[in-house]
Formats: sequence, structure tokens, C-alpha cells
Amino acid sequence: MNMHDLTRELQLGNDSKIVMLVADGLGGLPMTPGGKTELETASIPNLSALAEVGVQGASIPVKPGIAPGSGPGHLGLFGYDPLAYQIGRGALEATGIGFELKEGDVAIRCNFCTLDAAGNISDRRAGRISSEESAPLAISLRQIKIPGVEVFVEPVKEHRFVVVLRGAGLSGNVADTDPQKTGVPPLDPRANDAASQKTAEVAKEFLAQARKILAGHPKANFHTMRGFASKPALPSYQEVYGLKAAAIAVYPMYKGLARLVGMDVIGKAQTLAEQIDTLEKAWQDYDFFFIHFKYTDSTGEDGNFSEKVKRIEELDGIMPRIQKLNPTVFIVTGDHSTPSYLKSHSWHPVPTLLVSDCCRPDPHTTFNESTCITGGLGHFEAQYLMTLALSNAGRLGKFGA
Repeated sequence: MNMHDLTRELQLGNDSKIVMLVADGLGGLPMTPGGKTELETASIPNLSALAEVGVQGASIPVKPGIAPGSGPGHLGLFGYDPLAYQIGRGALEATGIGFELKEGDVAIRCNFCTLDAAGNISDRRAGRISSEESAPLAISLRQIKIPGVEVFVEPVKEHRFVVVLRGAGLSGNVADTDPQKTGVPPLDPRANDAASQKTAEVAKEFLAQARKILAGHPKANFHTMRGFASKPALPSYQEVYGLKAAAIAVYPMYKGLARLVGMDVIGKAQTLAEQIDTLEKAWQDYDFFFIHFKYTDSTGEDGNFSEKVKRIEELDGIMPRIQKLNPTVFIVTGDHSTPSYLKSHSWHPVPTLLVSDCCRPDPHTTFNESTCITGGLGHFEAQYLMTLALSNAGRLGKFGA
């Protein structure tokens, strides 16, 4: 019996409300030995007040020592074993913008980038080009034609866009073309198995045509391809947990992941305040709410310690609005750590706080990496956070006689 078989068997219905607030990349590190992390530096009176009545711990997104991407990180939080359910980033991006993937499609998440005169990448994100500037560039790539393959190109947000390939004989096991560093040229698409060879060849042709089309742009004069992926099949929240679930996110990828596990994506919020407006309006309509906050991750990836601190403080400022709704279970966590010190996702366990009227509070009166190490939840795999949430909400019955 796997965990979802168990939750199907033990489901109980009631009128409880669960809120999971995910501060992407929440965990951090000190910039100097003996210093404080971003979370330890931030002024977080509201989170500290929650810590006094809640229980905290450190969640392990996948396995100890494994730095996850955003897909596996969120799947774990949603209670899906990220090793059993592997979803490529392309499928998340495509689904996130409402693109209906068909069986056999291959979706690719693309990033505009800047090449220097030597053909090396000087900026992996084309200066984080605005959506207004990047969308027409993505649309211009729709002129690309490849015999025997239908090609779809859709703008996403800022430097991101999606390419979907549709045709016979395609498979998504192709390596990324982003070398993950500057000063070197983009990589060629490379098939990781024989079934994906055609996809790699089609991608290479797409890149060749795109390079000519984008050549004159001062910033976005090329692009990389990441997360080649076919359509996944996941059981829904309603099926495995008995929950009517809603997602409130700004970035398409997280909307896509939510849709893939059967959540309704609600509202059109572009700011944190608007996300909470959406939460308030939909409060009576759902049992579970996933709220995603991106900017603790992007500031960490930029190595901007002080800006990540400000974003954590921004997050702290909206806590009273959520608390006013009186959720049965309120969880604050991250999908992974993104320390400014490393400028990347890391393997470090993620600070996690759970508040309910039947949790067992630990002695801590603030919330950060240090307190989570000795918190009452201990170190636990993120895929068990949902069973903790369900139990605290009175939605799981007893196992066995």
C-alpha cells in the first residue's frame, strides 16, 4: 500500500479549511561564517507570533543532499513522491498558461538569453526582459516551420516562453541546452535515449531558425531550451485526499503544477495583496488553498540577500489577513532552499511551520532555520506534510483496528 492508497482509505469529510503558503526558496544561509540567514535577519513579528502557538520543523524536499527543482519541490509539498512522479518543467509551463497538452506532445520551457559577439551566453535570462518586450519576440518564432511536426509557441512571463512539439515519434527525454553558467555557448539538444532522437533533431532545427530570427535583438538574441517533457498523469487532490483544492499563484509554472494535481487555479492576481484578496473571495468555495510567493526564490537566485530579507518581511506583513479567516490548519513553508550565498536551489532542509488548534506546540517563539532544526516536527520528508495537514484538520481516520 502506498501513501495515496492509505489516504484514500482513511479520508474523512468535514468543513475544515487548510491554507498552505509556499514561500519559494525560503531557506537560506549566512553570507559570512557565524552570521544570520535571510529569515533570521528579517523582522517577522507575525510569523513569530504564529511560532508561539504552532509547531515547526525542517522538511526535506526529496532526499537528504538532493537539491530539487521547483517541480519536485512542490510535488513533495503536495504529498506526491517526487521520485515516483517526475514532471518536466516544460509540461508545467505549458499547463500553467492553460495549454492543453495531448498524448505524444513534447513541451519545452524556453528562456530568452543574451549571446555576446563570440556566441557565448552573457546573460542567461536576457536581463529578465519584461513580458511586454518578450511576448512579441516569442510570437515571432511562430513563423518557424519544421516538416512533419506541428509547432506551438506561447509567451509565458518575462524571459520565459513555451514551445510544444506535436507529431509522430516524439519523446521528451532530451537534455537541456542551458549550460547553467555564462561565458560559454549554449549546448546542443541531446537525446538521452533512442526514442527521443527525433525530438532532439527537431529542437536543433527550431534553435537554428530562432537564432536567425532573434539575431538583431540587443538582449534577447537567442534562447535556451529546458525541461523537455511529455504530459504526465497524476491522481487528483479530490481523489487522494477528498479535498476541493484551489491554487492562487502569479507565475504560470506553479499554476501548471496545481492543475496537474487537480486544483482549480483561481483569480488573476499579480501581487501578494491581490492573492490574499482572491483567497478572501473564494474562502467558502474550497477546502484547501495553495498560495505561492515567488520572490523569496528569485532574490536568492540573484544573490541579493537584502532584497530577499525585504521579501520575507513583505510576506510576514500579510499574515494577519490570512489569520483573520481562521484557517483550521495554516502552513508556512518553501519548496526548497535558495540561499543568496549560493545563488541557486540547494539541498538544505526547508523551514516549515504548522499551526492548528490541535498541534503540539514546541518551545520556539520565532521561526527560522535554527529554530526549525530543534522544532517539534523534526526533520521530515516533505511528502508527509499533507498527511500532517489532513490529520490536524480532522480529515484522516484511524489506521487499523
